[in-house]
Formats: sequence, structure tokens, C-alpha cells
Amino acid sequence: MEISQQDIYKLCKTFNTVSVYDFSDYSYKSLYRRVEKILTDNNISIQTLIDNISKDYNYLEKIVNQITVNTTELFRDPGVWCQVSDFISSRYSKAQHINIWHPGCSSGQEVYSMLIILNELGLFDHVSIFGTDINEDVLDAAQHGRYRFADINEYKPNFDAVVNHNRKTEDFIPLSKYITLNSQRDYLQVASWLVDKPVFAKHDLVSCKPFLDRKFDIIMCRNVLIYFNHDLQTKIIDYFYNSLTDNGMLIIGRQESIYSTFNEGFEKTGTVYFKKPRRSNFF
Repeated sequence: MEISQQDIYKLCKTFNTVSVYDFSDYSYKSLYRRVEKILTDNNISIQTLIDNISKDYNYLEKIVNQITVNTTELFRDPGVWCQVSDFISSRYSKAQHINIWHPGCSSGQEVYSMLIILNELGLFDHVSIFGTDINEDVLDAAQHGRYRFADINEYKPNFDAVVNHNRKTEDFIPLSKYITLNSQRDYLQVASWLVDKPVFAKHDLVSCKPFLDRKFDIIMCRNVLIYFNHDLQTKIIDYFYNSLTDNGMLIIGRQESIYSTFNEGFEKTGTVYFKKPRRSNFF
């Protein structure tokens, strides 16, 4: 279905007019693909889409959920998680309290991955952890900690690669310590004591509005920035910088990077960026 750049502009302007959502700084290619899929799946024109979101709030929320991309899994990219685990162990093993934020948390698998690591490191009781997303549907899934049974084919090898990467076979931690498998009902259920730990909330990262009145020791926001244009990415990185404690950890996606503008603000070690204390107005 043909969509012009002017159509995308008009759609973004409509969102700005009738709601709090702002898609104007999303990557054009990414937004184009999502809108094109929505039009094709629903067999409607761009004008019909614009008309519908203008007059129906529930429809608007449904479209927002379809525009936002939600791809995640337990311990996605195990090598990254092994580094994160090692850094947490070396830097926070004696911490009295750790504040962690997962913006763009999607359905919560990375939040639960983090909690599993913290529990294995003996830090579970020392952490406050928050997951936020713009999409209410995925937040509902996160709050319940229930996922497709078929996902076990990806979760178990990822889990073993991270949690058991330095263990002898006889000392392996079973996935069942944290997740119940129900093949008859076709779902995986995260243990209730894990589900009770995080706070999930709706938050629009694009707005860069403060999320809670606190600094975070760790911010993990992977594979979210790639859907934004350069200006918005820069704005959000600055937002993350100001939301971190000095020497705090920022973890972004493997295909994402912090631009040279911020080289003085962060030191990269492996896949993790550590915040340097601000010494001058370098951005």
C-alpha cells in the first residue's frame, strides 16, 4: 500500500494533536514499515487510519501498541549478560541498595533476566527494579510473567550460557528454579517471588520526562534507540546520563552506540558504558 512521506508527517501531526504521543522523531524507515503493516493487515487507507485515531481513543491506543516494536527474550545475547553479571559482581557486591531501570522493557524478559542474575549473586534483597514501556499490552504480560511455552527453545540455552557459564555440570542451576513449564497449557510461568519484585509502569521514553525522583545505578535499554532518529537518540542518551549515578552502568543494544558527542561522558568497557562524573559542559 503506497504511503508518502507527507502521509507519515500527517499521521505524526495527528498523534501530536489528539494525544500525548510523539512519533515525529522516530526513524522514518522504521515508522514507515510499521504503518505500512498496519494498513495492510487492516485493509485500510492512511486517511482512514488518521480519521479513526482522531475520534476513537481506544483505537488510538491499539495503533500505538502496533507501532511500537516489542522483541525480547530471556538472556538475549548471552555474551552481553555474562559481562553485565561480571560487572555487577565486581562493582555492587557490597552495595546496600541498587536502583535499576529498564526503559522500553517490552514484556519483561530482560527485567526477569536481571533479577535472576541478582539472585545468583546474592543481591536480590538489595535491589529496586523498574520496567517501563509505552505499550500497555506488553506491560500486562510483564506484570504476569507468563510467556509462550515454545520460547523454552531459546530461553534454556540462553539461561545455561549465562547462569551456568562458569559452573561444572554437577553444579548446574536448573531453569526450573525460576520458571515453571506447563506444556499442557502451553505457557512458561516465572516464579511468583520473582514476579512480585519489579515495578512495571507506563512511561513514554520519547518525552524524556523524569521517571521517579531518584538516580539509577544501572539503566538497561537495549534495541530501542535504533527506532529513533539521530536527534532523538542524542536527547535520550543525555537523559540517561543525567538519570545515572556517577560510575553507573548503561547497557544498550549491540547495534547501538553512543556518539562522539558523549565520549567525555561515558567510558565503554566491553558492551557496557560507565558514566563519568560531569566535569564540564561537554554536551
